[in-house]
Amino acid sequence: MRLARVAGSLWCTAKDRGLSDRKLLLVAPCDPGGRPSGPVRVAADSVGAGAGELVFYVEGREASLPFLPAEVPVDATVVAIVDAATCETL
Repeated sequence: MRLARVAGSLWCTAKDRGLSDRKLLLVAPCDPGGRPSGPVRVAADSVGAGAGELVFYVEGREASLPFLPAEVPVDATVVAIVDAATCETL
């Protein structure tokens, strides 16, 4: 899982049938301190996340698992909304 902040949403009028009724989000990966750590990605939403929220997302084959038994063609999916995070240095 990777940490990200929801930067916004994406609206598509023409898309694969497997994406029907699926909310798509723009997520900006970040480090535990909340600093950006990579390019913005498109992720399907499986938990009802909204703009500005800190979330966990997964990539690859695991991204389609939250939607089983439906076959959803996604490379990234938001799987958790982070309520709190702390980071201690060693």
